[in-house]
Amino acid sequence: MKKFVAIVLSLMLAVGLCACGESKTESGKTYADVPGLEDGILTVGMECAYAPYNWTQMDDSNGAVPIANNPGTYANGYDVMIAKKIAEYYDVTLEVMAIGWDGLNPALDEGKLDAVIAGQSMTEERLEEVEMAGPYFYANIVCVARKDTPQAAATGISNLTGTCTAQTGTVWYNDFIDQIPGATKTSAAETANAMVMAVAESRVDFICTDMPTAMGACATYDNLMILDFSGTDDDFAASEGDINIGISVKLGNTALKDMMDEVLKDMTVEDFNDLMNDAIAVQPEI
Repeated sequence: MKKFVAIVLSLMLAVGLCACGESKTESGKTYADVPGLEDGILTVGMECAYAPYNWTQMDDSNGAVPIANNPGTYANGYDVMIAKKIAEYYDVTLEVMAIGWDGLNPALDEGKLDAVIAGQSMTEERLEEVEMAGPYFYANIVCVARKDTPQAAATGISNLTGTCTAQTGTVWYNDFIDQIPGATKTSAAETANAMVMAVAESRVDFICTDMPTAMGACATYDNLMILDFSGTDDDFAASEGDINIGISVKLGNTALKDMMDEVLKDMTVEDFNDLMNDAIAVQPEI
C-alpha cells in the first residue's frame, strides 16, 4: 500500500511540474496550441519609425529589444512595451521585425508575423482584413501647428486654414483632414516622422494625427503645439474604431487574439496612459 501511495504521489508531482512549465490561457490552452506560437516565439511587426509608438535606436537602453531583420539595431516604444508584457505573461520569446506601414498586414497574412503591434486603428475596414485584440490604447484626433502661426489660435476645426498633411495609409489622412473645411490637403507623408518634420520645418501649416504622436512631436520640437478640440462642438467626428488602437493577428486566428485580450483586459486607461508617458519620456529626437 505504501508503495502504491508513493507512486501516486510521484505521478501527481510530475504532472504538477509539467503544468508549471506551460503558459496557459484562461481556457486551459497552452501557447503550443495557438497558431503562430508553436515555436514559443512571438514575432511582432512594427515600423520602428513611429515614435512614441515605436522607434529604432542603436543600443538596448531603456528596455529596447533587438530588431531581428536589422542586426545591430534595437526597437523601443509603447508598442514594444506592450509586446513585452504579452511575451512575459506567456513566457515566450519576443522577436521584433521592422516593416514599412503598408507592408505590415501583408506580412501578417503571409505568415511572416504572428502579430502587428504598430499603432493601428481598429477601423471597420481593417477588421475585415484581420482579427484585432484590444484596444491597447485610447487616442483622440488632434492637430499640430507651429506656435508662431495663425493656426495656433484655432479653437476648432472650422478655424483651421492652410496646408495640411498626415501619414499615408492612416485614418488621419484618409478621413480626418477632409473634415477640416479650410484645409488644403497635400501629399501624404510616408512615415509619422516625415509628417512631423513637415510641420516643424514649415513645409505645411499643420498636421492631423493622434494625441500620442502629437505629444511625441512636441517633446522633440519646442516650436510645436497641440490643437485639441475634444469636448467642443467644433471637433472631429470620430467613431470608437477610428480612435481606439488595436493589435492585429491573422484573420481567423481567434486563439491568438484571445491570448492578447487576456493580457490587456486587466489594464486600465490610466495604465495605458502611464505606459505611453514612459515611452514619451525616453523616445529619441524625431
